[in-house]
Amino acid sequence: MKKIAQNDAMAEHAKQMVFPIGAPNDGFKQYFSGKSYLAPISKEQVGIFNVTFEPSCRNNWHIHHATKGGGQILICVAGCGYYQEWGKEAVEMKAGDCINIPAEVKHWHGAAKDSWFSHLAIEVPAENGSNEWLEPLSQEEYNKLP
Repeated sequence: MKKIAQNDAMAEHAKQMVFPIGAPNDGFKQYFSGKSYLAPISKEQVGIFNVTFEPSCRNNWHIHHATKGGGQILICVAGCGYYQEWGKEAVEMKAGDCINIPAEVKHWHGAAKDSWFSHLAIEVPAENGSNEWLEPLSQEEYNKLP
């Protein structure tokens, strides 16, 4: 019964978007608490990916490194989620919200406890760009979110 309810919730979430939810994000699952999905939108010129998080799913703290340029842009396309920089309060994200993340900023992003969440992740062109995946956001810290 739970799987049917989850599939119905995912289908309802998908109806809110013009972008596909995509396939299970198995290549990066070790960096997520919960299940996420990935749909490449563009791999030419600038990488753009629709990332969808089931309720309560979030990625680990991470940093986009670069010697020049770099970073990431997040544009929420459906649902409700959060973005947080290290040492700052979490910011709620809803459809249409845009977050610009400079290179070298430690952060995480993911779904609210009771909502599916999808954002476009845009890779800002970088010289010597790389991602460093760090520790998960603790359940205790996540539970403090509204």
